[in-house]
Amino acid sequence: MNELHRKKLMDCFEEGQHGVVFVKGAGLMHRYGTDFEFPFRQESQFLYLTGVQEPDYAMLIDLRSGEYHLFAPVRDVQYAVWHGKVSTMEEIQRRYEPDFLHAADRVGEVIGEIGPDRIYVLDEEQAAWLREQGVRGGVSATGEGTGAGAGAGTGAGAGTGTHGRFETTALVDALTDCRLIKTEDEIAKLREAARVNNIAHREVMKALRPGMCEYELKAVFEYYQQKHGLMQPAYSGIHAGGVNSAILHYTDNNAPIRDGELYLIDAGYEFDGYASDVTRTYPAAARFTARQQQVYEAVLEAMERAISGAVPGAKMEDLHLAAARAILEGLADADVVRGDVDDMMEKNVFALFFPHGLGHFLGLDTHDVGGYPKGVDRIDRPGIRFLRARRDLQPGMVVTIEPGCYFIPALLKPALEDKEQRAFLNASLLQEMMEFGGVRIEDNLVITEDGHENLTDVPKTVADIEKLRKVAI
Repeated sequence: MNELHRKKLMDCFEEGQHGVVFVKGAGLMHRYGTDFEFPFRQESQFLYLTGVQEPDYAMLIDLRSGEYHLFAPVRDVQYAVWHGKVSTMEEIQRRYEPDFLHAADRVGEVIGEIGPDRIYVLDEEQAAWLREQGVRGGVSATGEGTGAGAGAGTGAGAGTGTHGRFETTALVDALTDCRLIKTEDEIAKLREAARVNNIAHREVMKALRPGMCEYELKAVFEYYQQKHGLMQPAYSGIHAGGVNSAILHYTDNNAPIRDGELYLIDAGYEFDGYASDVTRTYPAAARFTARQQQVYEAVLEAMERAISGAVPGAKMEDLHLAAARAILEGLADADVVRGDVDDMMEKNVFALFFPHGLGHFLGLDTHDVGGYPKGVDRIDRPGIRFLRARRDLQPGMVVTIEPGCYFIPALLKPALEDKEQRAFLNASLLQEMMEFGGVRIEDNLVITEDGHENLTDVPKTVADIEKLRKVAI
């Protein structure tokens, strides 16, 4: 799989140029200068190109020859004492199959032997690390020399240092293009992450009882992830009861969940680096209240409209606005908002209740790369300005669809004082709903040639949720 990724990357650069791609992998991280060691997770660009899940490695691709060099750390006896068996170079060679395997302290020497005109790196920090290894060169951030045809290594200033010039933009752009469209192997890993996450979400839905604390549900979720072999959270999970469910990135996860409240879980784990990101909202009781059901079904309708439109050629901003309209229509049916829906859309009333973007790309990172192509800016409009992806959907892209409706006092109280906005709001009902919380529903989709594949299989209709909750309680 990673060999194909390297081939995709090389195809982004002009053939035959005398340059190298260099990426340094992640090292171990510790808490605030102590010896408390965080669980290791490889840097995503390096993981994409190498598959190496160990710290302190580096890699290089010679763009002229196509040869792949891997640099492995030299471990001593003390490392073995504290961390376990040290792999031999022969074992590393068999595991990762580079064209050339070197000790990590030979990076400068190997680059010197190649003598490239240009060295493509992720950022200035990695360029600085190479300088520490004795590699010299100026820095460019022009993006010259990629497949756009600039002819790297042949133009003015192509060799300002003994080992070439560092270029800090083109590699990130090329890797973004590569990672945007997933290969079949990548999609298979995303399916496995989704399969286990589906199990864990169902188990939490069955486990919730009024009076439990948010961290107890977090523990259930993590148990079923790890029971099925997934060890790495894809992001800090949200386990939010009651008013906390209206906090978009709530992570305290320490409050009790009371009878009559909603519980929102937004959580996922990785399989081999590839993420799942699923959200469900349901009652602590066996059934939704009438008001909860009205809000929930507005969000569900928004999700269904967005999912039905998630096909090749669709624009993420169009899907967002379709979801926003559905939420307003549902809130109008519930008498939360009043007036013409077209007028409310024009006045951005939807953003009072749906203040975030509809979704994002998903892959080696939960908020995966490629959301905004060069030259495409965010839309300067409430709510939709936080959309994390603004592209036409293409087969092989993997996206989340996650509409939400929240009752956030920090947004609603000023709106009730605003002459233009309050005309659309049922002030007395909204005052009663200030502690309602929020509803979000999120699925993960693979865009296919003829539509999409939904990787998420967790109950989301009112009937299916209540059926499972009744059994649980």
